Amino acid sequence: MDGHDGFLIIRGLKKHYGDDEARVEVLRGIDATLDRGEFCVLLGPSGSGKSTFLNLIGGLESADEGSITVGSTTITSLSDKELVEYRRRELGFVFQFYNLIPDLTVKENIEVCEYLSPDPLPIDDLLHSLGIWEHRDKFPHQVSGGQQQRCAIGRALVKNPSLLLCDEPTGALDYKTSKEILELMEQVNQRFGCTMVIVTHNDAIQNMAHRILRLRDGQLVEDVLNKHIVPARDLSW
Repeated sequence: MDGHDGFLIIRGLKKHYGDDEARVEVLRGIDATLDRGEFCVLLGPSGSGKSTFLNLIGGLESADEGSITVGSTTITSLSDKELVEYRRRELGFVFQFYNLIPDLTVKENIEVCEYLSPDPLPIDDLLHSLGIWEHRDKFPHQVSGGQQQRCAIGRALVKNPSLLLCDEPTGALDYKTSKEILELMEQVNQRFGCTMVIVTHNDAIQNMAHRILRLRDGQLVEDVLNKHIVPARDLSW
């Protein structure tokens, strides 16, 4: 991580909700740069603007001011139709509560997103890599939360995205399963080279990241490169 690649560039990012007395400034002018392939952890208390920040990068919400550039695309200047194409082509999303389709099998849930990409990853390889090959023909309610999250990661990865956005991906999981998912995400970053942003309340996760961003009251109060990266398996909290 030499600090020169500038794959994700955020400048002057502002966002508010509500008007007049009800107006809340959620992001107050964020500047940040992530290199291609960086594993970034975004920390901060509830209400600090983390999920809004992630949604803006993902093109799910629009900024009031500022710019977001991903690769060669400035997404803050795209039309709604172009944003849909950007999300299909460049992005993978992983959420806290899986969002799987209940009447599709594990494999079918991943296949849904395979068709969105011109260059998808091989599904069988992905199922093996994610440790869910033997569960491929089961439905979401037939597997554990950790296996559902592995499926959700597979669904995000199958498109071969350049950017993977994860909103509290271990928030609904127990300690042991959380560690397994974090190890898996570490492997995903190393094997597939996608740039990753993980939003979390869990401060311990910052120790495995290349870059640590911390929000407080809509402002970026920390932006540091981690010089002592700890493997996910050695994290504890």
